[in-house]
Amino acid sequence: MERKDIEEYFNVALATSLVIFGFDLDKLHILLKFNEEEPFKGAYILPSKYIKPDQSIDLNVKKLLISSIGSDDAYIEQLNASGKVFRNPLGRVLNIGHYGLVRFDPKETEKFKKQGLKWFAYDEIPDLAFDHNTIVDFAKERLKRRVKRRPVGFNLLPKEFTIAQLQSLYEEALNKSFDKRNFRKKIFNSKLLIDLEKSIETSSGKESKLYKFDEDKYAKMSSIGYDFLF
Repeated sequence: MERKDIEEYFNVALATSLVIFGFDLDKLHILLKFNEEEPFKGAYILPSKYIKPDQSIDLNVKKLLISSIGSDDAYIEQLNASGKVFRNPLGRVLNIGHYGLVRFDPKETEKFKKQGLKWFAYDEIPDLAFDHNTIVDFAKERLKRRVKRRPVGFNLLPKEFTIAQLQSLYEEALNKSFDKRNFRKKIFNSKLLIDLEKSIETSSGKESKLYKFDEDKYAKMSSIGYDFLF
């Protein structure tokens, strides 16, 4: 194959987009960015970044996360690649999607707004530019599979949480309801929780016990997989 024939295979741009999940102790949310540039100026998109030929994909994802939330403290996992020919009007762009799980902090909402970022409810995602809705749907399915087999949901919770908050998280991620008694039984049988022997007052005025996860058991379950809820 002649050099001029080979060169045409290198006329493809590389980018990454990040589906950032956050949980406000009641509902799951996804962080979206208001697009201020063409193409599709004025639409919402996923936080995204083009990647130079000599740059690391992983390093770019970390930079994208930091520029979005101000920290790289998150669980990150690579999704699939989006490579439809006409997904970007500027030219052929191969997008390697990722998703991240972060702890939702309502105090940062105003800071996000200044950066053109906004939390949207998990089930109220608007029409996004490019093919970003497809990336979001794929990330949701990946999250659904992960929470069934690994305790990744704890990356979305504060360090101390109630069983009701944990149940809300899993009901949101899996889009189904659990019987309260059966859920508690399954969770306690996992031996994953540590009773902090303290409680908080809920919005209904009742006392609710606080727990944290056992870090050693969490690390083991995350690495080998576990029939966590099913």
